[in-house]
Amino acid sequence: MSSLVGQEAQVQAFLAANAGRMHHGWILAGPKGLGKASFARAAATRLLAEAAGPPPGSEGLFVAGGHPIRSLIEAGTHPDFKYLTRLERESGDLARNIGVDQIRSLQRLFSNAPSLSSRRVIIIDAADDLERGAANALLKNLEEPPPGTLFLLVSHAPGRLLPTIRSRCRLLRFSALDDKQMEAVLRKELPQAVAQEIATLIKVGEGSPGKALSFAGLDLAGIEKSLEVIIRDGDPSNEERLALSRALSTKAGRSRYEAFLERAPAFIAAQARAGKAATLPAAIKAWEEARQLSASAIPLSLDPATVVFEMCGYVAEAGRPEG
Repeated sequence: MSSLVGQEAQVQAFLAANAGRMHHGWILAGPKGLGKASFARAAATRLLAEAAGPPPGSEGLFVAGGHPIRSLIEAGTHPDFKYLTRLERESGDLARNIGVDQIRSLQRLFSNAPSLSSRRVIIIDAADDLERGAANALLKNLEEPPPGTLFLLVSHAPGRLLPTIRSRCRLLRFSALDDKQMEAVLRKELPQAVAQEIATLIKVGEGSPGKALSFAGLDLAGIEKSLEVIIRDGDPSNEERLALSRALSTKAGRSRYEAFLERAPAFIAAQARAGKAATLPAAIKAWEEARQLSASAIPLSLDPATVVFEMCGYVAEAGRPEG
């Protein structure tokens, strides 16, 4: 189980709560990619290992690889541990939501006492994905928690959860990592990456290791360089945007194209925050249009070359003085 870099305060808060009477419901809140799900799995492993024995014999949430409880959890065979997320469809895509039947299926688990200790742990990743019926079914369990059961709800946007769910859970917030912490995570996960790639990933990750790692190996530095040229001088010859269009519209460039769609609106926003956009109103308008294009490009099967060219136009608009 990987180290929880940048989450030391959260680990200590959780362990301090465990030293007393552990609350039955927790919301692990923060932006995507901070490691909230990894934290939840580590916390579940630690609690279940402590309850069943032998003692983990270490500090923090770490449980040694040879521990039988950790082995059961990693194999997906621990009878007192459930990890609920969106199901995979036959097409390979994920379902839009976590369904009510998934939550109701927990009742079979709750009808009996925990098997290996006095505890069981349920992780829901992410609770934001619960459909309305599923959220109401979960609420019933939070209102009358089964004995010994701990619910860990991963949430990227806790404001979207039912107020009644929020009121019955303890909130544990996760914040963006600083550059030093980001570098530590990226160097561990990408030992072969060169310094330039690490630096670029730190920049585009914006404190989120998961977000940064999603861009790994895609030569994002090259995309960033082109976008910087476009916002700086407007690319009057269209040379940069045509080159990007050609590079990202091939079948082999699909992953880089998807990364570009995610990054381009964020690039405009970052340039505006840094004061590098010509005017804030122009940057906001360009960001809104870029975000709409990014959201519709794949669902509507728009032509990648056209999308890239148009997106670069919004980048140019963000850098163009008014008048």
